[in-house]
Amino acid sequence: MNKTSSDYELIQQFVRGEQSCFEEIIRRHKNKVFAYISLYIRDQALVEDIFQDTFLKVIQSVKSGKYYDNGKFLSWVMRIAHNLIIDHFRRIKQMNTTSNDDYESDIFNSKKFSDANIEDTLIKRQIQKDVRTLIGRLPDDQKEVVILRHYAGLSFKEIAEITNVSINTALGRMRYALINMRKIMEEKQITLTIN
Repeated sequence: MNKTSSDYELIQQFVRGEQSCFEEIIRRHKNKVFAYISLYIRDQALVEDIFQDTFLKVIQSVKSGKYYDNGKFLSWVMRIAHNLIIDHFRRIKQMNTTSNDDYESDIFNSKKFSDANIEDTLIKRQIQKDVRTLIGRLPDDQKEVVILRHYAGLSFKEIAEITNVSINTALGRMRYALINMRKIMEEKQITLTIN
């Protein structure tokens, strides 16, 4: 296995029995896929489940010959993750239950924050919550572009492929999303800065 191999080359090697090639594919794309799922799902255990289910579906599709390389492997993986997220919300809707759990972890027990000033930590947390609220108020097409661009780190070309629109449409949706977020901030008098 060569770390400079394309995704398609790694997939071909995986199909021929080289398991480590799929580990390299996951390593390559883990952060983007995980970040994307995390924006829709707040429960970290569920994020991990959907992440694993995404790559299980990828493996099943690859092994059954359902993946054809068109240079858009990451877009294909993100579409699988997106469909699993939608399936999750459909199941919740069918069960008529929703989660009010807005708290992902106990910040006071996190090593990540142990050296930080607790006031700064709480302010940052509030800003993140405000940004989530702003994004949540956007129309779905604008919300999707913001999440894919700023949280999953995808290019507008990749976003266009995942959402099946032109690059100009993706750019336009981002522009309108930013305009709408500014309007909401003015209306609600929200300030997203740390003094």
